[in-house]
Amino acid sequence: MKIRNVRSHILQYRLEEELGYSQQYYAQRTAHIIEVITDEGIHGYGEAFGGGTVAFANKAIVENVIAPVICGMDPFDREVIWHRVYNLLRDHGQKGMPLQALSGVDIALWDITGKAFNLPLYKLLGGPFRDRIPVYGYGMMFRRVADLKTLFAEESQALVAKGFKAVKMKIGIGPKEDLDLVEAVRKAVGPEIRLMVDANHCYTAREAIPLGRELERLRVFWFEEPVAPEDRQGYRDLCLALDMNIAGGEAEFTRWGFRDLIEGRCVDILQPETCGLGGITEYQKVLALAHSHFIPVVNHVWGSAVAVATNLHLLAAMPDLPGGLHPVQPMLEYDTTPNLFREELLVTSLGILEQVSRNGGWVALPGGPGLGIEIDFDFVKRFSVV
Repeated sequence: MKIRNVRSHILQYRLEEELGYSQQYYAQRTAHIIEVITDEGIHGYGEAFGGGTVAFANKAIVENVIAPVICGMDPFDREVIWHRVYNLLRDHGQKGMPLQALSGVDIALWDITGKAFNLPLYKLLGGPFRDRIPVYGYGMMFRRVADLKTLFAEESQALVAKGFKAVKMKIGIGPKEDLDLVEAVRKAVGPEIRLMVDANHCYTAREAIPLGRELERLRVFWFEEPVAPEDRQGYRDLCLALDMNIAGGEAEFTRWGFRDLIEGRCVDILQPETCGLGGITEYQKVLALAHSHFIPVVNHVWGSAVAVATNLHLLAAMPDLPGGLHPVQPMLEYDTTPNLFREELLVTSLGILEQVSRNGGWVALPGGPGLGIEIDFDFVKRFSVV
């Protein structure tokens, strides 16, 4: 079997309401779906992390840089393909967009392999350690409204009513404003719901440490990306100063980038983004490195149904850490804000929200070979912009 073609599909539409986080507001949803086609007619699908205009840059890398290198190669030779592409791109980008582009291609190759052998991805990765996965609801993004506290309180209550036992909210307006928001959400959801906050690296360590002490008082489970990803010392200082978990890693790439983050004990919970760090092939190395240092992994998930499906398989195949009769289960991050590419991209929806509601916060493993999904290309044509 040989790779015959590689295609990028950029999907985009305008949101009814802007959504924001500590770095920006955005008014459009974007998804970058990558399709790898073999000479035997098997189509594999992946997703490259990177929204907005970044997706268009990644499309150029996929089609003009990576595709000419890998067309004609055996799609089963995933390690060979990964290293060939990375070695050629090393002089031009060891992080960022080249790795995001490679990630989507690599995921598609794993999808092809699963389809060729009629096995779900988690079987290719060694088998499932669990038959169901807990889900946390990510929401409470910034809006341009006068009363954000009430909005966040109502939204968090709605997530709990839908069956979520854990929720995550945005912070990063300012320490006092952040505490007001977190207090409103904690009061709304009650003391038993696991609550996480995400600052999207807007603070210095000097600002984040006293804020973190107040977040501990509110029983926040983790403080995500409190400081810039480059600030290794800041991450270490936070881990030492606070009893609360410090989480991060979504903006890191390859085993070499994660090596320094992990060996430096910069995080208590690692959040690799498989659609960005180098794909499944590289994710497996990052996971092994994290677990060799006994650092729990909770994957970062942001994108379309392709990203969600990919991470369902990865979480199913993740070993228990450290193991026991009642191990802590890795959670699936699920964005609950409006996203047609998450809910309507597939012929058959993953049905995450329905499962969470029906099963009290849990979802079943996906079925079918590879990623176990079928993309609705009539839908793709409606929203394709390139």
